[in-house]
Order: sequence, then structure tokens, then C-alpha cells
Amino acid sequence: MTPKNLQGDKRNSAEISSSNLTNGKARNEAQIDLQSGTRNDSENGSIIICGGGTGGHLAVAKALNEELVSRGCKTIFVGSSGGQDKMWFENDDAFSEKFFLPSSGVVDKKGLGKLFSLFNILNLALKCRVIFKARGVKAVVSVGGYSAAPAAFAAIISRTPLFIHEQNAVIGSLNKLLKPLAKGFFSSYFKPVFSYPVAERFFKTARLRSELKTVIFLGGSQGAAAINSLALKLVPTLTQKGVKIIHQCGKNALESLRKEYKKLGIGGDELELFDFDPKIELKMNRADLAVSRAGAGTLWELTANALPSVFVPYPYAANDHQVFNAKFLVDQNLAEFCFQKDGEVDADEMLNLINEMDLKQISSKLAKQIDNDGARKIADEILKNI
Repeated sequence: MTPKNLQGDKRNSAEISSSNLTNGKARNEAQIDLQSGTRNDSENGSIIICGGGTGGHLAVAKALNEELVSRGCKTIFVGSSGGQDKMWFENDDAFSEKFFLPSSGVVDKKGLGKLFSLFNILNLALKCRVIFKARGVKAVVSVGGYSAAPAAFAAIISRTPLFIHEQNAVIGSLNKLLKPLAKGFFSSYFKPVFSYPVAERFFKTARLRSELKTVIFLGGSQGAAAINSLALKLVPTLTQKGVKIIHQCGKNALESLRKEYKKLGIGGDELELFDFDPKIELKMNRADLAVSRAGAGTLWELTANALPSVFVPYPYAANDHQVFNAKFLVDQNLAEFCFQKDGEVDADEMLNLINEMDLKQISSKLAKQIDNDGARKIADEILKNI
């Protein structure tokens, strides 16, 4: 049995149920009546971590949760039944409970769609207040993304201390709205600056690069069509030079790319093609250079791993935040940009950038751009202010 969510619950819609997972076994102990606020267990004083939708937000949630749990805190995850939230945390027993709500974004909606989404957020926020009451919630930590909205607004309504982590160099719409009302605001781009909460495993697998033996293409767990297309153009040239390829292509493109690489006669030890790996740091460790989108989570993980990168910012990201995420590295000559135009990335331009990168110098300097205490210092601030 897995944690249930509002959307698929056949009982009265005024109930949320979740399952506590211990040693892989589910116990139906955490049913909450959202009309009365009645609780049927003795847990108290929890911290809610909310948000997600994409891997970048969820990686921050995971890193902060690991730090808080290591200090004896009981944590609850509140996310969305859509996006990647359930894939990441449905079976993660580090959280004492998980709630996956039918939340949806507002920014890309218009007219009645936007009105419905706003009403849905308000409705879910009121229901989250009952979770707060039933669990004696003492703080809410938002890591951003549309699935953070219900619990974040519930924190404001119930006067529960709200802490916000902004992962990007451009503040998201929700965080911009809630920042003046928050007890604490954490960012790696805005003062006071906190190191990005990257998991320790990315630091532990870091190494100094000096010679181009392996290139990793990172399109994220959902894949990036432009990077997939670029890889197919570059890989024949790279493999002829003895360079091995690691390629994260996304689930939807996995089978088609296997066929394309087979047509090119590339496989075996030359190529490792995959869609998602929870231990992506091990693949980064084997690479000497990355070609990647510039989402904040991936960017800081690559930095922590001391892996030189050429960034291909997603051209449709809100407010061009991927460009601004990576700009501070590019401005220091610690990374390069290769922009996508009309859905394509220029293969010749990318190849020139790869050939010209001073891997040893860049790798040695990247390690100094981020400390491994980001999650610890953020947790310090949260716990001393609640």
C-alpha cells in the first residue's frame, strides 16, 4: 500500500489519508478528518517541506529533509499528485508522512483556467491548515514550484513560520509574492547568500579533470529534444577520437535513441544511454565534461562535482532564468554557453567549445564555487527561528 492522494481517493473529499512507511511496510495510521481536524496518532511538532514538480525543486527538498531528519526533526512532505513528486518521494520513508495533492500551476493559465487553478489552490490551502492543526506543524519550508502553493499559503493564513528556498537567479512568481511574508528566504544568488543545498554525494564523487575521455549529455529526467539531437550529431566525431559517451535522454526518447545509435554503429563500451538514475553523481564522476541544460539543481550539482560544462539554456524558461543561473560561471570563464536557436544547437559551435575548454583549470576552480554546508546552514536558520 502506498500513500493515497486526494485525487484518487474514493471516500469523502474532505479526507486526506497517507500511509507511514517503515522498513518498506505501510501502516494506515495517519488518517485526518479535514472537517474536524481530528487526529488519531500522537505525532507532534512536525516541519512541512513543500514544493516540487521538477527534479531541481525536489533535489533541494531531499537535501534539506536529510539534514533536518539527521537532527531528529519529524518532517512531512506536501507536494502534487502530478509532476515528479510521487516518483521521488512516494516510497521515501525519511519523511514521516507524504501528501500528494491535486495542485496545478497558475502562471501558464488564462481566463477560466487561471481562475479555477487559483480556487483550487485556496481550497487545498484550507485543507492543509487542517494538516497543520492535526500534526502541530511548527514550520513550513517551501522549495518552490507550483506544488508548493497550497502549503505555503496555508502557512501564511495560519501564521505558521514560512521559510522559502529560491533555487534560481530569477525569483519565481510564487516566491516573489510570498517573500515579504516569509520568516526566512534562502538563495545562492541573492543576499544573504547561502550555498546551494547539494547532496553530499556530489562532493564526495568530485575529482579533478584534466583530459577529455568521457562526455556526458544531460537533458534531465524528462529529456531535452535539442540536446538529444545534438548528441546524435556530435557522437560519431567524439567516438572517433576515442571519447566515450554517457547520455541521459529521458524516458520518452530512450527506445528511439537506441535505434538511432544502432544505425550509427555506436554502442558497447562507447555508449551508456539512460533515462533516469537516482545515483547520477556516479555517472558525473566518470565524465570529464558535461553538455547540459542550466536548471539550478543540475548546475550546482555539476559545480559541486567539479565537472566543466557547456550549458544549453532552455529557451522557454520563465524570465530566461537558466541563462542567469549559469551567467556567473560563464562570466568567470568557468563554463560556456551554446544557445539553442529554432529548436537546434549548432554542432560545430559546440564541438569548438568542447575542444577549447581548459578542463584542468576550470575543474580546479569550480570546486571553490560552492561549500558543502548549504543544507546545514539553512537548517540552522530554520531551527533557530521557530
